[in-house]
Formats: sequence, C-alpha cells, structure tokens
Amino acid sequence: MKIIFQDEFLMVIDKEAGLVVDRSNTQIGDTLEDILKKEYAIELERGGIVHRLDKDTSGVLLVAKTQEALENLQKQFKERKTKKEYVALVHGVSREAGKVEGNIGRNPKKREKFVVLEEGKEAVTEYSPEGNFQFSISNFQSIFNDLNKIQMRKLERMNYNQFTLLKCKPLTGRTHQIRVHLKYIGHPVVSDEKYVGRKIYRLDKRWCPRLFLHAERLGFYHPKSGEWMELEAKLPEDLMAALDKLQ
Repeated sequence: MKIIFQDEFLMVIDKEAGLVVDRSNTQIGDTLEDILKKEYAIELERGGIVHRLDKDTSGVLLVAKTQEALENLQKQFKERKTKKEYVALVHGVSREAGKVEGNIGRNPKKREKFVVLEEGKEAVTEYSPEGNFQFSISNFQSIFNDLNKIQMRKLERMNYNQFTLLKCKPLTGRTHQIRVHLKYIGHPVVSDEKYVGRKIYRLDKRWCPRLFLHAERLGFYHPKSGEWMELEAKLPEDLMAALDKLQ
C-alpha cells in the first residue's frame, strides 16, 4: 500500500484501482478495511477510513488513526470544509467550466446503479476542462484494425474520436456522484462499465484498461494542529498510458 503521508493521528494513502474500500455482505476479506485492521492495527470503525472511493477509482484516501481524529475529519467532510479534486477522461468535447446540481438516488430499475432523481439526495459537482484530445489516425486504425470500413465510419459519425480531460470537484459525497453527473450532462467517463453503455464500454476497453477516474488531490485541516494540508497522488501509469494514445 502506497503511503503518501502519515503521523500518529492519520494516514493518507494512494489507493490502487481494484481495491474495495469497505467490508460488505458480498465482500469480506481483501478490502482496505481488512488491511488497515490486520496490518496496521487500526481498530476503529471501518479501519479508520474517513471517506470512500469506488473500487475502480484510484487516488488519495484519508485514514484516521485515533477516534478523536476520525470524528474531527468526518465532521470536516460533513461540513464541506475539505477540498477534493478528481481527474476524469470523458467522452465528447467540453470547453467551458460548469457546475452540475442534480439530486442522486438509486436507479429504481437497476438498484446497483444511481441516477439523477428529484427525490434523491443533494449532489453538486464542479468541473473544468484541462484539454481536448483525440486519437491520431494511425492509433485509431491500429486499435480498431479488425473493424471494416462501414464500422469505422460509424465510429466517426458518433464522434467516438473526441475526448476531454476534466478536473472535477465534488462538493458533496454521494455514491458514484462524479460518474452519474458526467453521464447526466452527456460526458460519461471512459471505460465506465456502469454508466457509459455496453457498446461504448467494449470500445473503451480496447485502449483504456479501467475506469478513467482518479482522486488527484485532497485538502483538509489536520485534526490535531489545525494546519491546512493538501496531499496529491499523481495519475497512475495505466491511465497515463491510455492518455498517451491520444493527442
């Protein structure tokens, strides 16, 4: 486990993609909570985990080592005193910053998914474009070399070749919030199995191995000293390699 910072009160880690954060009825053992309790002897609720990241999301995650620190940090999240920044590669072209304000709740038809619902919980996400990207002609032809001319023209007509790297700042902390909000505004995250659509997901997986969503930066007040801290986790190699395929 890659530790970015730690002292006697807290630990900040760079969570790898594929690691489940919390124990559940369907996931017991091999979770971050198990690792923290067994290997780091953090005998707090949820192993001291202050907030959560989806299984396939990588990046900065905050862990408390004492009960006092846990309560302090949880209160900061609840009162929106923290600063969270994510990086997401999305489909389509976005050139202006914006804010998505849409309540989020479980999809009534597919309970494992979430959607924007009027009766859902308040959710707000700010976003700003970092750059627009597309495949080079050679990379496009190489990645999809098994498709015929008709299929290739179809990809071009649906603008599959257009992407935007977004900086996202969730002001609330709903499950799948960034993924649901970006889908809602027509810019689903690349390789998002739940929200991008089955056909697009199969195309994405040819060149991007997993969900292109990374928790890049987290800011908070130290629970003991009160000092403002900002910790950063660089974009991992697998997502850098996917981005390198684009211009």
